[in-house]
Amino acid sequence: MNKTKETKKRFKTIDLAYIAIGAVLITICSWISIPTTVPFTMQTFAVFFVLSFLGGKRGTIAIIVYVLLGAVGVPVFSHFTSGIGILLGNTGGYMVGFILMGAIYSIVVHLFGKKTWSEILAMVIGLAVCYSFGTVWFLIVYTQANGAVSLTAVLAWCVIPFIIPDIIKLGMALTLSRRLSTVMKLQ
Repeated sequence: MNKTKETKKRFKTIDLAYIAIGAVLITICSWISIPTTVPFTMQTFAVFFVLSFLGGKRGTIAIIVYVLLGAVGVPVFSHFTSGIGILLGNTGGYMVGFILMGAIYSIVVHLFGKKTWSEILAMVIGLAVCYSFGTVWFLIVYTQANGAVSLTAVLAWCVIPFIIPDIIKLGMALTLSRRLSTVMKLQ
């Protein structure tokens, strides 16, 4: 009986450790900014990687921990920012959308198994939902603060420049996750 309790406790401790590492990885990658015409961070790469490597449940919880840390003031967001004001700001919907991405990943992989095609499908659908949720959020917040803005303008600012980099990050995250999975077996 004690061994069963010990095994369950260790499993929970391992889960917590993996979740913490996932949240830290997302944080570090959000601080990495790639200077291009429209600068982007490696945050989405980390979200894809954490979901693929840790699995849907652990990965989604790691994303939630990351967002909550930022909400309470730990400077985990890009440019070392934090606070509920960032989450409630123009682009906060995209970060909240990461949680939706995790939920979609979990559901799709649960339904179809953890196969490359199902992971890609889950991440592409999740990314589309994240873009959609974030764009609607941006439209509402921006319009309240600055007046009306067109959907075309918001898509040009917040989505279109990021599609190709995000697809590249998705491919890199899946490749790295697959390679690490062959040498590291998660418990």
